[in-house]
Amino acid sequence: MRVTRAYVGLGSNVGDPEKTLTAALHALAALPSVRLRGVSSLYATRPVGVTDQPEFRNAVVALDVPTGADPATGATALLLALKSLERAFGRQARRRWGPRELDLDLLAFGRARFSIDRPPGGRSDDPAKASLPLTVPHPEAQGRLFVLAPLAELAARLVPPGWNETVESARRRREHVEGAEAVRPVGRWDSAKGEWRR
Repeated sequence: MRVTRAYVGLGSNVGDPEKTLTAALHALAALPSVRLRGVSSLYATRPVGVTDQPEFRNAVVALDVPTGADPATGATALLLALKSLERAFGRQARRRWGPRELDLDLLAFGRARFSIDRPPGGRSDDPAKASLPLTVPHPEAQGRLFVLAPLAELAARLVPPGWNETVESARRRREHVEGAEAVRPVGRWDSAKGEWRR
C-alpha cells in the first residue's frame, strides 16, 4: 500500500484544550492504516480574527496515511476522518474564527497540490466556510504563525507546493509580523507516556 506523509494542525480553546488535543492525537494515531510519525510541541496561541475569546492550544502532527488511488482520493479520505473526529469531540457550528472544541486542519498531503469539491461529510461546520473546496496545501497556513511554529518543528525545510519559501522561512517572517509572544511553547510530547509534559 502506498503511503503519503500528511501534516495535520490541531487546535482547541473550549473546555480543557490540552486534554482534548491529547485525546484527539491518540484518536488520529488509531485511525486505520495510519502511522503517527511526529508530534510538535504544544503551543499557547493568541486568537486570530475574533480576539475576544480564550487563547488556543495548537500543535501539528505528521502522519503516514494511505495515498489511495491518487492524492486527491487519499486526502479526501483523511479529511472525512478529521471531520468525523471533530464531530465526535463535540465540535459546534459557530461564527468564523470563533471558539473551537476541536479543530483539525489538513495542512499538506505529500507533494500534492489541488482544489476539489468536498464531499458532504467533509464540509466545515463553520457556515462561512461550508461551501469552500478542499484545497491542499491549506490556503491559509503560510500566513498563520500558530500553524507555522509547530509545523516548523516537524518539517522546517519543507517547501509546500505553491510556496516560494520553506516552512521555517515562513515562520520567521510571520513571527516578525505577529511578534514572538503570539505563540509560545507550553509543553513537549512524551511519546512514552502519550501526553504533553511541562
